[in-house]
Amino acid sequence: MIVKTPKSRYADHLKEWEDFSTSLLPSATEAPQIEIHRTALQKMLEQAKDLTTQQALFQAQKQEVSSQLGALMQEGKRLASVLRATVKQHYGVRNEKLIQFGIQPFRGRKTKATPANGSPQPAPQPSPSPSASGHTPATHSAE
Repeated sequence: MIVKTPKSRYADHLKEWEDFSTSLLPSATEAPQIEIHRTALQKMLEQAKDLTTQQALFQAQKQEVSSQLGALMQEGKRLASVLRATVKQHYGVRNEKLIQFGIQPFRGRKTKATPANGSPQPAPQPSPSPSASGHTPATHSAE
């Protein structure tokens, strides 16, 4: 008994069709209606083989085109970066005209953010040092 397993690849189907078509050849004279369908299956088999060959060719072409596109994108990014630097050098990094080219002009550093309550906290006052007042802290000795 032949155990049937689900076929997951076109090649599995094509191999099965080819084997089946070959096995039907001797019975072509016994049952002409079988030969008609076997011939149709044979034509589909040839078409499927042609299409899988084309598919493999397209896959190879896709890989080549993807490689070319990747190289082109890398070179384009580099060129765009050079152009941005050239535009900044020409107009100056602070010139508002840079916005026209999609480049943010340098506007200085932002000040530190204020706390959430909205009022800035005062800076802590330095406490006077004991030596500055002339007094030294009293030490208690156990006599």
